[in-house]
Amino acid sequence: MKHVTLRQLRVFEAVARHLNYSRAAEELHLSQPAVSTQVKELAGVVGLDLIERLGRRTYLTPAGSELLQCARAITERLREADDALAQLRGVTGGRLNVGVISAGDYFFPRVLAEFARRHPGVSFHLAVHNREGLLRELADNLTDLAVMARPPRDADIVALPFAPHPYVIIAAPDHPLARARAIPREALRRERFVQREHGSDTWHLMRDVLGREFPRLKAVAEVRSTETIKQMVAAGMGIAFLSAHTLGLELEAGRLVVLDVQGFPAPQYWHLVHHRRKRLPPVALAFKEFLLRDGAALIARLVPFELPRRGRAAPGRIARRPRARD
Repeated sequence: MKHVTLRQLRVFEAVARHLNYSRAAEELHLSQPAVSTQVKELAGVVGLDLIERLGRRTYLTPAGSELLQCARAITERLREADDALAQLRGVTGGRLNVGVISAGDYFFPRVLAEFARRHPGVSFHLAVHNREGLLRELADNLTDLAVMARPPRDADIVALPFAPHPYVIIAAPDHPLARARAIPREALRRERFVQREHGSDTWHLMRDVLGREFPRLKAVAEVRSTETIKQMVAAGMGIAFLSAHTLGLELEAGRLVVLDVQGFPAPQYWHLVHHRRKRLPPVALAFKEFLLRDGAALIARLVPFELPRRGRAAPGRIARRPRARD
């Protein structure tokens, strides 16, 4: 084992995590033959097969499973050393490993840009997943902090609300309900819904918010992409339950409207999540403090949204606010 290189362990860890050479190569920005070569060379040094194929599926051998645990332990120790050195340097450098659910993709890069402006020299690894993917990232210690709408109920998880996150019902501008007021929730049973996939944060929140109405809704499609849902709604295929923070451009352009349904916008919150026993590096601690202190005001400025008062012509729009002076 004394001739094993860190590069070989890093490549092997990616292959073992994905159980797919192509995905590992894409993540590492290497060619697939280069990844295969590194794994073969590592197996040669170890003297045992690490990965085997049965049919079209790839599995870890017992030796591979053992080496994966060692590779992750070594990687974690190196990260701890890097964090300790970063603490000595202060938060002028370091790498922030953070993840966000896909609804946050519409503003979160600008939140990171503001943090980077205040802390020059910090680099970022941003993972965008649905809820289940983000929880896997946390479990595998690939992400230090995660931002999501519906944190898990787990004693080992710290979940801190830091900003309002309203959800709304949207439709095409020519939908029959587009100019209706105080729409009762029962009326939603007669509508066709285009909704996010089962297991996503949005799907769970839709179920929780709509309660007993949810099982009675007519879902015409389940879609993994918020962008695709917006396109389908704008085309008249149905209505949808989505985060107000994902709708800025479409509302401003008049391609979508927010329906005035009773009980909406549904008040939810963005949460910052991490493992309770996770020793956060200095850069992650600084980002946590930044979000808890300034996150709500920053998000309100980046994705302003307001529901019109009764009687206005437009069912929902982006609030136009004067730019804050530097």
